[in-house]
Amino acid sequence: MDRQSAIVTLPSGFSFDYSNLYGQGFVTQADVIAIAARINAAHKAIEHMRATGEIRGHLSKDGTPEKVLFSQLPYVEEGRLNSPASIARLKEFGQSLRHKVDAVLSFGIGGSYLGNKVLFDVHCGEFWNSKSSEERQGYPKLYFSGNNIDPRRTMELVEQIKAEAQSVMLIVISKSGSTLDTMSTFMVVYDALKQAAPDIVLQVVAVTDLATGAQETLLHKLAGEQGWPMFSVPEGVGGRFSVFSEVGLVTAACIGFDIDGFLAGARAMDEACKTEDIWHNPAMLNAVLKYLAAANYGRDIEVFMPYADYLKSVAEWYVQLLAESLGKRTDRSGREVLYGRTPVVAVGTTDMHAQTQQHQDGKRDKIVQFVKVAEWASDPVIPDAFPAAAALSDIAGLQLSQALEAARKANAAALSGDGRFNAAFVLPEMNDFHLGELLYLLALSVAYEGELADVDAFNQPGVEAYKRLLGPMLKKCRR
Repeated sequence: MDRQSAIVTLPSGFSFDYSNLYGQGFVTQADVIAIAARINAAHKAIEHMRATGEIRGHLSKDGTPEKVLFSQLPYVEEGRLNSPASIARLKEFGQSLRHKVDAVLSFGIGGSYLGNKVLFDVHCGEFWNSKSSEERQGYPKLYFSGNNIDPRRTMELVEQIKAEAQSVMLIVISKSGSTLDTMSTFMVVYDALKQAAPDIVLQVVAVTDLATGAQETLLHKLAGEQGWPMFSVPEGVGGRFSVFSEVGLVTAACIGFDIDGFLAGARAMDEACKTEDIWHNPAMLNAVLKYLAAANYGRDIEVFMPYADYLKSVAEWYVQLLAESLGKRTDRSGREVLYGRTPVVAVGTTDMHAQTQQHQDGKRDKIVQFVKVAEWASDPVIPDAFPAAAALSDIAGLQLSQALEAARKANAAALSGDGRFNAAFVLPEMNDFHLGELLYLLALSVAYEGELADVDAFNQPGVEAYKRLLGPMLKKCRR
């Protein structure tokens, strides 16, 4: 780490620049020293989690002890959640779709959607479904549904698929099989496309809890009865951490995403974060500085602001990760603490024009977390298309990335100049490996921060409150 400029850089080139989050006017060395014992305890707790899957006080929603196993996922080994055989099966599944399936529709919500959308956006971009089969190397078009109960879009998707596809695969992702949003839209689309036979050949794959016997889920039972192939929603991995499991990797397989590179990036980040030296452990450092910014300086809103259109879904994924992991009413002793930062999605220059007025002049209650891509695969130069227009001619000759980075640096400088906390993650390039590093760092950071705040980062009791009300309301609607 370069202590002078407050940057921690990994061997891959991935870096965390916290220059505008730590030092004079921000979180101080004295702040960090004051909680040194808690930082050390947090590190030991996460080391224990890695070794055993145990997190102090963590219970499942039915009140029984539950292991936390997401830190296993980067390691492809026999006996792990991701084994050589399971990864090989995913790859074989992806290959089986090439030149045979026209469109895949993925049904899921929360962690069964958000992480999958990240992989799709980074690998495929906005125009994947408009490309020819040859341009997609034979991989199918891919659409998402089940992430909101929207009657109009659901039926428009059905009509779109009827018009363009002859061979369709539905991937339904639900641990229980009773997820309202996912299963209701899945059944509508399944029924509509089934009625379109023989014009459409329809296949279904289920991603669910594979437990059998008394623990068998509704979707597992249904898939068995219907003869649908199945992939696993693993025990001990909450939805918001599941992008590294078959829940996310099944989407990766459908589009030719580099599963090995993605998991290698997550693995490299995990190895880097095993050190107890906070200044060389980016996940723990990120957690400590943001915890202190909130606890000591009232910065309890986090604006996650990538400077890349195709990383917007990372910000949306992070909203769930941060909100569900750290938004907790009580600490582990049952004391009401009402903990957690409110996450906000922002994107580059788009939201410099839409949100920065509030970031710069509003309440001093925010941390702005930038994400920068250092090198772009394609980086056009702005031409001098209108030399008579001096204001336009002045920006000619710049690469688009130069203009983008100048805007980001100006935003960061303006914020820090007014005592507004901000930091930056820097990806050397936008690829599968560095995406794995980034997502895993964020997942591990909330685990560390849960320990610092003494809250359970792996449960979500607040979600159960509306579910208890929803069931009776649905029954009333049927009556």
